[in-house]
Amino acid sequence: MTLRITTLALATAMAFSTALLAQDKAHSDKERQEDAARHRHLATVHAAAAKCLESGRSEKECHEQLRKDCKGVGIGRYCGMRHKH
Repeated sequence: MTLRITTLALATAMAFSTALLAQDKAHSDKERQEDAARHRHLATVHAAAAKCLESGRSEKECHEQLRKDCKGVGIGRYCGMRHKH
């Protein structure tokens, strides 16, 4: 299960990185810095979810904490990135 969460997080990060590169010219430095901060926040949240699963706690418990931790920044069941473009 941890591998699935880690793989999902990596695939999501790669997809958003590609999208950011494609849109790079359209954003101000401030907007890029805000996007970077959101990515860092979500990376921390996903790392905490991985540690939760590795600790032996239930998937349900870890996913619930993931949803709480990413509220306002992430979207969807597994805390994807929300861009404010």
